[in-house]
Amino acid sequence: MAKKTKTDTKKMNPFLWFLFAVIIPIGITLTLVIIILMAVGVDVGGWLKGKAADVPVVSSFVDTEEEKNNANTGDKKQLQSQIKNKDSEIEQLQKELKDKEQTIQMLEQDMVKLEERMKNKATAQDEEKENQEKEDTVKSMSTSFKEMEAESAAQILQQLERQTALKVLRELSNKDRGRILEAMDPKTAAQLTEQYLKTTREN
Repeated sequence: MAKKTKTDTKKMNPFLWFLFAVIIPIGITLTLVIIILMAVGVDVGGWLKGKAADVPVVSSFVDTEEEKNNANTGDKKQLQSQIKNKDSEIEQLQKELKDKEQTIQMLEQDMVKLEERMKNKATAQDEEKENQEKEDTVKSMSTSFKEMEAESAAQILQQLERQTALKVLRELSNKDRGRILEAMDPKTAAQLTEQYLKTTREN
C-alpha cells in the first residue's frame, strides 16, 4: 500500500512541476503584459479578436467588427421600420379621432338646432293658445255686451283699452254695435269707429 502511494506521487510530480514551472509563470507574464499594454492604450481585445478571426476553427466563435456593424445596422433598420409603422398607426388613429370629434360636433350642433326648433314651436303653440284664450274671452264678453243695456255697455267699453274695445265691437252684430256706439260720448264713439274701420280694412 505504501509502495502504491509512492508510485502515485512520482506520477503526479512531473505534472505539478510542469504546472508550477511553466503554466503559471506564463499566465502571470501574459497577464502583466496585457495590463501594461492596456495602460499604454493598446486595444488588446481588438487585436486578439483580429488574430482569433484568422484561426479557422476559432474564427467561427469570434464576431468581427464588420459583423457587429452589420448586425447593428440590421437592428437599426428593423427599429426604424417598427417606428415608422407605429408613426403610421398613430397618424391613422389621430385622423380617426379627428373625424369622430367632427362627427360629435356636428351632432351637437344638430341637437342645438333641434332644441331651438322645439323651443320655438312650443313658444308658437303657447302664443297660439294664449291668443285663442283671448279670443274666447272676447267672444264671451261680446255675448255679455249683447245682453246689456246700451248705456251700460257704452260706459264699460269706454273704460277698456282701445284694442280690447275694438275686438269686442268686432264680435258684435251691426245692430248691437250701432246701439252701443250711439250711447257713447260722441268723440269717443267717433275715434272707436275710425279705428274699427281702419283695422277692418287691414284685415
